[in-house]
Amino acid sequence: MYLYAKQLKKLALSPVLILALLSESALANTERFMTNMVPGVTELGRDIYDLHMLVMWICIVTGLFVFGFMFYSMIAFRKSKGHKPANFHENLMAELSWTIIPTIILFAMAFPASKTLIELYNTDDADLDILITGYQWKWKYKYLLDEEDGGPVEFFSNLRTPQSEILGEEVKGEHYLLEVDEPLFIPVNQKTRFLITANDVIHAWWVPQLAVKKDAIPGFINETWTKPIETGTFRGQCAELCGKDHGFMPVVVNVVEQDKFDAFIKAKQQEAAALAEVIKLEKTMDELMAEGKVVYEGKCAACHGVDGQGGVGPAIAGSAIATGDLAAHLDIGVNGVPGTAMQAFGSQINDVEMAAVITYQRNAFGNNMGDKVQPIDVYQFKNK
Repeated sequence: MYLYAKQLKKLALSPVLILALLSESALANTERFMTNMVPGVTELGRDIYDLHMLVMWICIVTGLFVFGFMFYSMIAFRKSKGHKPANFHENLMAELSWTIIPTIILFAMAFPASKTLIELYNTDDADLDILITGYQWKWKYKYLLDEEDGGPVEFFSNLRTPQSEILGEEVKGEHYLLEVDEPLFIPVNQKTRFLITANDVIHAWWVPQLAVKKDAIPGFINETWTKPIETGTFRGQCAELCGKDHGFMPVVVNVVEQDKFDAFIKAKQQEAAALAEVIKLEKTMDELMAEGKVVYEGKCAACHGVDGQGGVGPAIAGSAIATGDLAAHLDIGVNGVPGTAMQAFGSQINDVEMAAVITYQRNAFGNNMGDKVQPIDVYQFKNK
């Protein structure tokens, strides 16, 4: 106890040491407790940040002046010191002051704010157009490219964080709930216009570093844009409460040099061409079951259960759908069930995956129907 008190006495005699420790702690927690906006990696984002800081400092200075003047008057001219209230009415200078000064302040804020807002909504002269569609709970991206550029490129972007981390069975990774299987790629120093909509409920596509936050509303297309001046990986989330898995639909955007972007687009177009050829091939039952199991666990198990016994959704094992008419089963997989949580997966997974998962559902969990659905069957069903 004596030694402990002695150490405290030494610390009390060392204010510089105490300040140093406090400063180190404050710096270590600065990022953790930071609540301010971020300037981002676009000129527009930095303009928005500068505007935010300008208005904030104007408010701080105005508040300090008003409250300072008020408290000074209350203390310096209080009744206990013998002061009596002034008796005046319609003082011209006072009325002019409290009218003109706030007007000047408002114009000082309105001019840069209007200029920034006009730029924010100017989506003209874009170098690239991307259609973004929100689904429960994933994003679909479609690059609107001309046929001379190889045609449109589209794909879904899903959460990649494993269930083991979400359930606390493993240590959470660096980008917990902010990692996807298919990130969006855009070129640096190019103006990209985003056309944003939704397939089911209202979502919101939000990437702070790119100065983009726009609602995705079914039946409407909202426009926004970005022009990053730095390369890198930038993350965001759905910013509109859209259902039970709202917190599980992140956004990841890779800003890359033009040559890397061109290589990405070319690879996606080649992938689509290869898939078109695969659709024509006939797969064995073992191949369909193996791939179907992967698709089922990734797309279906959350609702229907890993063992097919159901959960949020009905059971697959022994169900009238999985053991009934094959065409009806395929129709539900492709078109979904309106008014229920069963989404239309016809545009969310490709024809090979659809054939595999339907085959798997009809032959796993004790169903043993013996049915085998080929990719070409799905293709013909969707295009009949």
